[in-house]
Amino acid sequence: MNISQNEYSSMVKNASPKSKLLKDCIGAFSVGGFICIVGQALTDTYRFALNMDIKDARCLTSISLIFLSALFTALSWYDNIAKFAGAGTLVPITGFANAVVSPAIEFKSEGYIGGLGAKMFAIAGPVIIYGTVSSILYGLILCIIKFF
Repeated sequence: MNISQNEYSSMVKNASPKSKLLKDCIGAFSVGGFICIVGQALTDTYRFALNMDIKDARCLTSISLIFLSALFTALSWYDNIAKFAGAGTLVPITGFANAVVSPAIEFKSEGYIGGLGAKMFAIAGPVIIYGTVSSILYGLILCIIKFF
């Protein structure tokens, strides 16, 4: 089959799904915003109901959001939320927890060492490595600037 570049582009355009940009933006904004509201509600609850200082309340909020994200991923709810919200579930800390738990669940059948342990950080590993290296480089640059 010999087709021109224009014919191929036309075929791709016709076969590709139409963009739902407005719907996607509303979904991402609403779900991402809801996650932030839940985080703020948890912080306020920990702070005022449990009489915690703000640093401890924020730390416990992060732990709670990670736990809820991991639980929702294990129950297969997170994927359904992400289908509607798109990037709204990826940006907050919950997206990172989902990125760690999803491969762990998927490869659990291959065993705890070769499957779960080896594949758990397949997606999140590069983020952890580059984040750590970047923070070290930033710290060194900051030290050099302050020293001189």
